[in-house]
Amino acid sequence: MRIAIIVSTQDAASVNIKQRLLETTFFIPSTTKKYEEKDVYCYEKNKEIKVYTTDKISVHCENLDKEIDADFFIFASKHRSEKETKSLSVHALGNWAIAELGGKDYQLCIAPALYLRKAILLLEKFNKIGYEVIQECTHHGPYLKKPVMFIEIGSTEHQWKDVEAAKVIAKAILALISEEVEEKPVIMGIGGLHTTPNFKKLLKDYALGHVCPKYMLKHLTPELIKQAMERSIPKIERIFVDWKGLKEYKEKVKSMLEALDLSYERTDKY
Repeated sequence: MRIAIIVSTQDAASVNIKQRLLETTFFIPSTTKKYEEKDVYCYEKNKEIKVYTTDKISVHCENLDKEIDADFFIFASKHRSEKETKSLSVHALGNWAIAELGGKDYQLCIAPALYLRKAILLLEKFNKIGYEVIQECTHHGPYLKKPVMFIEIGSTEHQWKDVEAAKVIAKAILALISEEVEEKPVIMGIGGLHTTPNFKKLLKDYALGHVCPKYMLKHLTPELIKQAMERSIPKIERIFVDWKGLKEYKEKVKSMLEALDLSYERTDKY
C-alpha cells in the first residue's frame, strides 16, 4: 500500500513531527521529487511510504490525492482546544454541515477505521509524558477521495513544539505503517462530546469510524448516516449512540435510524 505522510510548513506541530520522523534515519531523500519539487522523503524499509511537505495549511489541502499518487494519507498536524488540554489525538475527516475549516459542505471522507484504532492503541502504548490520548469526532477538511486521517499534538504552541510529544507521534506513525492492523468490526458513533470518551471504551472490541457529536446532531440527516456507513474502510457494521449525549435529539436520531432500518446500541449499556 502506498502511504503519504503529509506535513505542513504552516504548522509548528507538523514541522516538529517531521523533524522527529527524519531523525529516525528510516527516511531518506527521495530520488524522484514529483510533488511541487518540494523535499520528499522515502521510508527506507518500504519505498512506497513517503513524507511530503506542503506550504499549504493542512485543512486546505483539497484533493491532494489528485496530486500525490497514494492509497492512504496521514496528516501530521496540530490540535487546538479552548481547554488547552495536553493531548495526542487522531480523527477521521469530513463536514456534517457547512464547511468552515476546509473540505466540502455535508461531505465525509473515507475513514480508515482499523488504522484509527491502531493509532490510538499505539499512542496509549508510547505515551509516557502524561498527555491525554483521544479519538476525536469527524471534523474539518481537506476533502480527499482516498482514506485519510489526522494524527495531532494538542493543544497550545507549547505542546506543538514539545519534542517529546512529537517523538511519541513519530513513533506511533512508524509502527502504524509497519505493523499489521488487527481486524475488528467497525462502528459509527452518534452523540456525545467532541473527544468521544464514551466511544473510546468500545475500542477493545470495535474500530471507530465516523462520529457525529452532539453539537452537530441538528445537521444530521439519513443521507449523512448512509454516507458515514459507506465511507469507511472496512464499512461500518454497527451503530452505537451516546444516549445521554444525544440530549434533545434522542427522538430525531431514533426516528432516522428506524427509517433506515438500522438498529443501534447504547454506549451506557455496553
